[in-house]
Amino acid sequence: MKILVCVKQVPDTTEVKLGSDLTLQRDFVAQVMNPADESALEFGLRLKDEQGGKLTVLTMGKPAAENMLRESIAKGADEGVLLTDAAFAGADTLATARTLSRAIAFLGGFDLVLFGRRAADGETGQVGAMTAQMLDIPCLSNVIAARLDEALTAEQLTESGVTQWRMPLPAALTFCEWSYALRLPTIMGLRQAKRVEIRKIDFAELGMERMSCGLHGSPTRVIHVDTRPVGVRPCQKMSVEDLLETSSWNDAVSKEDKQ
Repeated sequence: MKILVCVKQVPDTTEVKLGSDLTLQRDFVAQVMNPADESALEFGLRLKDEQGGKLTVLTMGKPAAENMLRESIAKGADEGVLLTDAAFAGADTLATARTLSRAIAFLGGFDLVLFGRRAADGETGQVGAMTAQMLDIPCLSNVIAARLDEALTAEQLTESGVTQWRMPLPAALTFCEWSYALRLPTIMGLRQAKRVEIRKIDFAELGMERMSCGLHGSPTRVIHVDTRPVGVRPCQKMSVEDLLETSSWNDAVSKEDKQ
């Protein structure tokens, strides 16, 4: 069985800055694996333990992202692939999905492609589903648990509860944060991660058009980033007596009486 896990490095902070080209500045901030991607990786590792096969970890980023791939290998992945080229920089979700889907096809295809449901530095939740669409495989988002027997069975978190689905392979899943706690590396894994060669793929090798990837291939731009302290909401505190005297409350009560 061939399993692919797509992971991303995100800033280890809630404070982010934009450069002159309106892209995130990452050089001076510590980078960590996206929390939702950790769940996807751990599920992939568990599935590999149960079913056998090969697990590949793929990321798109700067050369420094190689360290994250080596950490994944230390925890049980078989190989790491890094998409790195200045032409890929500044990609929005559409350009990212184009590049990932091209790379996945270039690598030969996989039985199961796993993602985190969203990136902590973007919160769009689009890349996994868009990549699956471009690969023409079914995708289930917001997964909290899954297993593989005769078919792939996955539990999806929805607004009304949890729904269970069964899917044929090949397929894609996007996992919720902390669905699975990512394991620690082993001594043998650390030794393997130190020796293994990380495969690097650039723009020319994928054979993409420059206007279809990176900043040139991105129809959307981030023009402003703002922060809100955790737990602070624009709420007004009032007593029950004050609430009963407000016009909005009285209007709502009057409308209910008329019905």
